[in-house]
Amino acid sequence: MKTAQHSSGLPRLRARRLGLQSQYEAIVLMHRDCPVCRSEGFEARSRIELSHGKHSVVATLLQVDEGLFAHDEAGLSEAAWRKLGVKDGDLLNIGHPRPLASLSAVRAKLYGRRLNGSQLEAIVSDIVQERYSDVEMATFIAAFASQTFDLTEATALTSAMLSTGDRLDWSQPIIADKHCVGGLPGNRTTPIVVAIAAAAGLIIPKTSSRAITSPAGTADVMETMTRVDLGLDEMRGVVEREGACLAWGGSVRLSPADDIIIRVERLLDVDCEAQLIASVLSKKLAAGATHVLLDIPVGPTAKVRSEEAGRSLARNLEAVGLQLGLTVRTTLTDGSQPIGRGIGPALEARDVLSVLRLESDAPTDLREKALDLAGQLLAMVSGNSLATERQRAMELLDSGKAGAKFVAICEAQGGFHEPPTALFTEPVIADDRGLVSHIDNRRIARAAKLAGAPVAMAAGLKMCVRLGEQVRKGDPLFILHSETQGEAAYALDYIRANRDMITVSAT
Repeated sequence: MKTAQHSSGLPRLRARRLGLQSQYEAIVLMHRDCPVCRSEGFEARSRIELSHGKHSVVATLLQVDEGLFAHDEAGLSEAAWRKLGVKDGDLLNIGHPRPLASLSAVRAKLYGRRLNGSQLEAIVSDIVQERYSDVEMATFIAAFASQTFDLTEATALTSAMLSTGDRLDWSQPIIADKHCVGGLPGNRTTPIVVAIAAAAGLIIPKTSSRAITSPAGTADVMETMTRVDLGLDEMRGVVEREGACLAWGGSVRLSPADDIIIRVERLLDVDCEAQLIASVLSKKLAAGATHVLLDIPVGPTAKVRSEEAGRSLARNLEAVGLQLGLTVRTTLTDGSQPIGRGIGPALEARDVLSVLRLESDAPTDLREKALDLAGQLLAMVSGNSLATERQRAMELLDSGKAGAKFVAICEAQGGFHEPPTALFTEPVIADDRGLVSHIDNRRIARAAKLAGAPVAMAAGLKMCVRLGEQVRKGDPLFILHSETQGEAAYALDYIRANRDMITVSAT
């Protein structure tokens, strides 16, 4: 059988859609004895460049035996299919990708060398063009994680990540932003802080991420109440109308390398400080921020485990920000237990709404932390005392102005709606009487994910206890929320095997 040839001389195969979900990775399947594999010397796990019209993608090859594919077909994962924009039967040009010259710098980094700005720009450019495989990405991440923090290199990495995407310019002297480095369930202060700041007259174009390994990201929470997939022009329109937005960063190209790097970091369970700093600050700079407040929760089961590590991260964030003309203020906060009651998109959204609506049973810890952060952000840009600006934040919240601003932002983004409610709930009760002495953030978050969060928006956990509280035998520790009985059973199996995720000590 002859293979079709393009005028460029590249062999061609017919595209076939597989419905194969590979998340972000482009994968192509070919018969191992097809003419292209034989003539080009392709083997399983080879990197192959596919093109159709103006679109191209570098994909990882998997090979199959008889009966699954014709010799002139190339089966595409959903990620490859989307990027190529093809239809079944379209002819694809098949070839070897150009050599990745930037990999030599990655190898140098692996052996302990520091990288300069031009080397990092080349690496990040290739990452954004999706020319790196996950294995090559993992090598880059591991090389950084194996070395101590270096200010010059971290600044260069931040600049490289910033330069590969779009950048917003608001033509205003002060653009505010607030961010949390993560690692703490619940803690959904951002929508409240943004509403207070916008009600105070600040411009705060907030872009947030979806959850990767946590039960919810800010974008997931906001999506239970409004549209978050705004384009750049839509973002600008919302901010010009209301002074703020709460949008998903993945729908715009602000530091696009960040999402790719984070995806592989999470698979490795590696959180390199230089890459964390570059991730956070490149997105803030790309969104046009001039003043950023960063929340760093510290606790034994949070992302940042000790005060010493928290202070070091804070110094380095501020130092890189200074190098790039960004005013950064950091605050170390209590990360010993979840903030708020809800863990999961809709449950966290209900906490946010209860605070903004001034409901009598709103979680006090979430309200007080949001007011602390809002006060710090207002003081940062005004130069007034923290006490003065915290009082101002409280007045904006208690007057209902922040709540009205939040609804107005949602309406500008496409309309406000109430978060969904789970079909199934199951209380998890205390086995003994005593004092709540320990809450494991990581295992609590894991249980919420097993219940279906964040994909199932209404799934997660609703906390019923806090550290230091007295409980009786049979009292609920938390309530499991799920959208299917199967997910509820799956989560409950994990909870039964990890009863010490909440420790009740005898008194």
